[in-house]
Amino acid sequence: MTIEVAYATPDKQALVSLPVPLDTTAEQAIHASGLLAQFPEIDLEQTKVGVFGVLCNLDHSLKHGDRVEIYRPLMLDPKAARLQRAKK
Repeated sequence: MTIEVAYATPDKQALVSLPVPLDTTAEQAIHASGLLAQFPEIDLEQTKVGVFGVLCNLDHSLKHGDRVEIYRPLMLDPKAARLQRAKK
């Protein structure tokens, strides 16, 4: 089956499509994608992950066509960001 793994920083985006065996977990897909080497700041013990915007555990079993997303911590609360934009 084929899945995608996605990660983005403010400066760079990465989307890796790769074939994986059936019953591959989100964690296995992240390791297979090579993104941990490309982005050493990713700490899977601290970082949240999801599939198509829905949070999941690292042991989540993937299906064909899934996109695993590695999330960064928010720099600013979305409500605070809206308030700042409204003040401008």
